[in-house]
Amino acid sequence: MASTVQDYERAQSLVHSLLDEVHRVLVGQESILQNLIAALLGQGHCLLIGVPGLAKTLLVKSLAQACDWEFRRIQFTPDLMPSDIIGSEILETEPSTGERRFRFMPGPVFSHILLADEINRTPPKTQSALLEAMQELAVTVNGRTMQLERPYFVVATQNPIEQEGTYPLPEAQLDRFMFSLQLDYPGREHEEQIVAVTTSSEENAIQPVLSRTDLIAMQDLVRAMPASEYVVSYAVRVARASRPTDPTAAASVRKYVEWGAGPRASQFLIIGAKARALMMGRSAPSSSDVRSVAHQVLSHRIIPNYAAAAEGVTTGTLINEILQRVKETVEPS
Repeated sequence: MASTVQDYERAQSLVHSLLDEVHRVLVGQESILQNLIAALLGQGHCLLIGVPGLAKTLLVKSLAQACDWEFRRIQFTPDLMPSDIIGSEILETEPSTGERRFRFMPGPVFSHILLADEINRTPPKTQSALLEAMQELAVTVNGRTMQLERPYFVVATQNPIEQEGTYPLPEAQLDRFMFSLQLDYPGREHEEQIVAVTTSSEENAIQPVLSRTDLIAMQDLVRAMPASEYVVSYAVRVARASRPTDPTAAASVRKYVEWGAGPRASQFLIIGAKARALMMGRSAPSSSDVRSVAHQVLSHRIIPNYAAAAEGVTTGTLINEILQRVKETVEPS
């Protein structure tokens, strides 16, 4: 069924209600919250990077409460096993008959919103178990495959300060995250407001404003939204300009980048742009929507080399140069 203007207007209204409800308990972090919602609408997953105490858990938990879905949190540790997150089969005895049989006990991955706290604290075997569930929306235990229920949204956090005893995610696994979001310290006014609110007895309860049916319909709207060939071309050119071997790459990219973004970056640039357009009640994305998600999509897909580290050239600087260099194609009126 074709989408109508009312569909897009209703989606915009639901997004505004969701933002307002989460901000009943969350102070600031407007851009991070909007990007989380965009990834949720795009059926992607997010990597959340920030120092301790920046309300990463509160942010994700509040979003889940406003959506009235099942929320689970996993604290990753070096001794965590794949069965601890996926689940395992236990042997039980039927009291009436004495019959013994195996029963599957689902793990925390069987939820709608999952917070994978400090994912780089657990060994690659356990990381891979979660990332496989994210990619396939299914888990396999003893040859039995079980589907995960939509909507399924994983937010993994990393602490950028302490790296001792960690297992950094390989580039191929980082590529499975739609967005990488960097949380910064709050401004002074926001921090004063945070301290005042969290040290008082007043509690603001979050009410659910977005049902599973509504979200799935919005996710389907994002996928069905048309993107013009000009916007698609722009997204592809932005991604290709990050590759040092591409003819369109700038001199700085050739000098400072070891590996650039792959085709999945182009896909997520378009999906993210569609989600941003839907959040604003529009029926199609523009090149400005692509630019608005470029840092989130590319920051964990562009791998700087040793020369960049030695000269203090950051991924953000390179992305800014790419966006300045790649010119937008003017669409015919």
